[in-house]
Amino acid sequence: MTMWVFGYGSLLWNPGFEYDETRLARLNGYRRSFCMRSIHHRGTEENPGLVLALDENETSFCDGLAFRVRDGREQETLAYLRDRELISSAYVERTVTLTTEQGDISALVYVIDEAHDQYCGDLPLTEQAEIIAQAVGGRGPNCEYLWNTVDYLNGLRIQDADLQWLADQVKAIRHKSLAE
Repeated sequence: MTMWVFGYGSLLWNPGFEYDETRLARLNGYRRSFCMRSIHHRGTEENPGLVLALDENETSFCDGLAFRVRDGREQETLAYLRDRELISSAYVERTVTLTTEQGDISALVYVIDEAHDQYCGDLPLTEQAEIIAQAVGGRGPNCEYLWNTVDYLNGLRIQDADLQWLADQVKAIRHKSLAE
């Protein structure tokens, strides 16, 4: 059986698994946002960062990439993704339908559990920028996560106005703090 995985954040630029094909894809009914506190990868329990997650919203959509997992690597990839994405149980694993130019496909995706204590869906963008500008976790500075994602989306010609604003604002905050 063919296994597809939907990437909308760090999976775009750092999938960490072998794949044979990518397709631009749209997931309807969800929106990408920094709605999950990161206490492992991009922050700590004492100073949480923020990472992208998908919030259910029936009027929204999220554009990203569908990765077709290399044949014979499905179980290995699933184990890897569960180890990476389910580290704190803030994500929920789902199978969804993605729309691509080549037709609809079924794919694995990780979405936020809105009942989890790491969920923070109502943070204003200005507060998100302050957090992202300062947080650092086991995989590095939170700002690098944001900038890598925005750069990759721009390379795919996927527009995300909120993420672009955050990237510019975080650069300004960091520049200002370096100048002080």
